Amino acid sequence: MARFLRSCDWLQVEPVANIPTSIQAWDLGAGESATLAYALAHQPTVVVVDDLAGRRCAAALGLPVRGTLGLVLLAKRRGRIESARALLERLRLAGMYLSPQIIEDALRLVGE
Repeated sequence: MARFLRSCDWLQVEPVANIPTSIQAWDLGAGESATLAYALAHQPTVVVVDDLAGRRCAAALGLPVRGTLGLVLLAKRRGRIESARALLERLRLAGMYLSPQIIEDALRLVGE
């Protein structure tokens, strides 16, 4: 996944100086913690987190959350990408795990 993200020239990395204790208490990974801290400081921001504990923390903080799969489907619906299937395949090859059934169900939602 990280290799894929590094290849995205539109992606901008924003450093986060301080992780609030309300997030530290969840004992999340550094990436999830930084993402949630950024969103908390820059509301309204939709948090893109796939980790279940991270999603629960976002909900507890009142932050809107979306997973990577939901982001891909939204991009397809809005015409930002031509093929959700192709992007999901690239993500899968980069290390993201989604069951084949989840992928097929999601692609049906966007007509692929």
